[in-house]
This record gives sequence, C-alpha cells and structure tokens, in this order.
Amino acid sequence: MSVVGIDLGGTKIMAGVFRDGAIRSRVTLPTPEAGGQAVIEAMAQAARAAMEAAGIYHEVRAIGLGTPGPLDFRRGVIKFTPNIANFNDFPIVHRLEQATGLKVYVENDANAAALAEHKLGAAQGAESSLFMTVSTGVGGGFVWGNRVLRGAHGQGGEIGHITMQPGGPMCGCGLDGCLEALATGPAMERMALAAFKREVGTRELFALFQQGDPRAARIVLQAAGWVGIALASLAKTFDPEVIVLGGGIALNAGPAYLEEVERTYQRYMEHWVAPPIRPAKLGGEAGLLGAALTAALEVGEA
Repeated sequence: MSVVGIDLGGTKIMAGVFRDGAIRSRVTLPTPEAGGQAVIEAMAQAARAAMEAAGIYHEVRAIGLGTPGPLDFRRGVIKFTPNIANFNDFPIVHRLEQATGLKVYVENDANAAALAEHKLGAAQGAESSLFMTVSTGVGGGFVWGNRVLRGAHGQGGEIGHITMQPGGPMCGCGLDGCLEALATGPAMERMALAAFKREVGTRELFALFQQGDPRAARIVLQAAGWVGIALASLAKTFDPEVIVLGGGIALNAGPAYLEEVERTYQRYMEHWVAPPIRPAKLGGEAGLLGAALTAALEVGEA
C-alpha cells in the first residue's frame, strides 16, 4: 500500500506517492494566489495527478500534508499563514478530506522536514535528532523515535523565534531579537545595506565573503555565530543524539560559515557532551518526504 505526501508552500504545491521508503511520482503545481478553497482544489488535483502517474490510484491509504502554520492539530486547522491568502482559522484537514475522499494527516512543514532527515536523511539510525534550517527564515524540529515534538499548543520546534538578543532587531513575528532576525538571509541583507550603503543580496554577500571582504566576513560570521549559540542552547535543552543543519544559507555560504557555526557551537558546549552537527542530505525533497512519512507512520506503512 502507499500514501501521498503534499508539501504546501507559498508559491508551489508538491505532491508525490510514497511507497517502500521512497517517492515514486512527483507533481508540482503553483499555489493559487486566491488561497483558501482554491488551494484545496489545487492540492487535490496534484494528489490525483501523482497517483495517476504512479499507476496506483486505488492503493493509496492516506495523505500526509506538510503546511506552514501555526496549526491547531486537534482540529486540523491552520491558525494563519502570512504567505497564503484566506487561511486564517482554516479547516484544512476537513476540506482536503472532502476534496480527495482520503484520510489526511497534517504536520508543520519544518517538523515534516525534521522527520524526513531523521528517518531517511542525515540523522538516519539515530534515536533522537534536532533539525535546523536556515534560509529566508529559521525552522526546525526535534524528533524522538518516530515522533515530532509538537508541544501542548502545537508550538514545539519554533526555534527561529527563540530570543537571542533582547532589544535586538525586530523579527517578522513582531518581537525583538529572535534568532530569525539575526541569522537569516534577510537579516544579513539588512546588515549589508548598512555596511555597504547599497542593497546587497545574499549571493553577492557570500561571494564578497569568500573573496575576503572584511565587511562581508563580519556580517556572515556574526550570523553563523548566532546559529552556533542557538544550537548549543538547544543541544543542552533537548540533548539530541544528532543535530542536522540545512537550508539555503547553511549550505551555500561556504565552508568558513560552517566552520564558524561549529567553532561557536563547541565554545558554548564546553564541559558538555556535544552532539555532532551533520549537513542535511535531502535538500528540497525533505518537506515532501516528511509529509508522506507523517501519513505513512500513522497507517503503518513506515
């Protein structure tokens, strides 16, 4: 038997049939700008197309959905999402079940990626793992066994919003000094604008950094340091067996960035057992695989 995974993003919807530990078909559609029910219909269309492409339409047992949040897991509701319209207090599970006729299991998209890296990626074989992705934002999740830590209110794993610098830069969540406001691509671009007196995107910033520009180095290494401190704090909180680090910033800034993450992490883990940091393996596939695994674990297919 099989399940379908759906990875819902602000610009695209990815769907795939998951069977025997791998994705057997993939379909990508744009996320409708109208949001709401139009997104439900697009996800149902993508799921049907993926099942038809795999040739196993009648063997699918359930759908696993990875979606931005925050989520109310008990009600199957998206509380709100800034990048998809008309999704405030939206009953996404019920609507998708109506549209597809299949049982739907929902998970936060970052938690889904954490689950995928834990089961099939860089943390495969570990009993517990902590996942962090650093790109436009900071996401992550903690997995123990086959379960993601969601917390009492579905807020578990929101590591981008741990407070690192009270009174620091304003975060998109409305609070000040969050990790996301200090270590992401937009955070570095904000600092680059101040340093270079013009707009500098992350690609150019990383190129300048690798060429030895002192201003670029200060910006990039400072951001890396915040990541290292955050990982040390999280390691002492959750004590995972393995830490997995991914995302566009973490994987594209260059070796010196990762060396600074590691150096700072080890400094703040002095006298503690420091779990190893491994680079993420699954890339853009992690969300889709994690969504599928969410359903597969529920129905006994993983």
